[in-house]
Amino acid sequence: MYLLYLFGWKLVAALPEVVAYRLANKVSDLIYARDGKGVSQLRSNYRRVKPELSDTELAKLSKEGMRSYLRYWFDTFRLSKWSKTRVIETTFVINENLLRDPIAAKQGCIIALPHAGNWDHAAAYFCSTGINLTAVVEKLKPEAIFNKFLDYRRSIGIEPISHKEKTIPILLERLSQGKLVALVADRDMSRNGIEINFLGGIAKMPAGPAILAIESGSPLITAYIRYLKSGIEIRFEETIKLPVSGSKEEQIRIITQSMADNFAKRIKESLVDWHMLQRVWVDEKN
Repeated sequence: MYLLYLFGWKLVAALPEVVAYRLANKVSDLIYARDGKGVSQLRSNYRRVKPELSDTELAKLSKEGMRSYLRYWFDTFRLSKWSKTRVIETTFVINENLLRDPIAAKQGCIIALPHAGNWDHAAAYFCSTGINLTAVVEKLKPEAIFNKFLDYRRSIGIEPISHKEKTIPILLERLSQGKLVALVADRDMSRNGIEINFLGGIAKMPAGPAILAIESGSPLITAYIRYLKSGIEIRFEETIKLPVSGSKEEQIRIITQSMADNFAKRIKESLVDWHMLQRVWVDEKN
């Protein structure tokens, strides 16, 4: 499996750009036509967000969503060949001051973002402009593939930490040093997630971003990344201001809900770039 994965990575990186992205669309359409578990779940998630769509409209949107998802992978396989100039020129940022101001002031900053667009491209942009970051990454199997991704992200300038480690103490230390911490946070990968209202249903999201904000005092902002024709757009937004009243558990819930509300607003606007092929809502019927 690792050798096949590595071969695919090298092949996509070696192909001429036009050929590579034509191939991405063909592979995406083939995966969509097979209608496996991931495609079915993506379509179900899109239906929850936009229940007013007809079956034809939902099918078209889901097919485009899979193309966006494959674009993410093909971009990732080719990103190491991009120059810093290309990374910067293909990134458009809204409200960038929300991130740069606290970093410049050595306050540290926490970014929470959903599985949307290409966060590796976004990370490469900030690393290319002088802001390296620490990110928690999902541990993949087999181990060789996970290690390949760790090396790839280190090459961009990211300090990757496995979600299997005790991440909170490490991230608090990075924030105390005035650094940037990025967390993909629209799906709970533990049993300790916080139940929140999300796009008309009950979902669980990780408590980590809220805990870090409370314990560090660093600002927590959200980012939504969507694809443009020749790059990405990153939109930063503030969450609820700290301190928040109530017990610590209540504060965590309120902050997490604020984070989820930001996600929901942008997902509705650019649903096609939300690459969520896993179950999100705990009240979803099997």
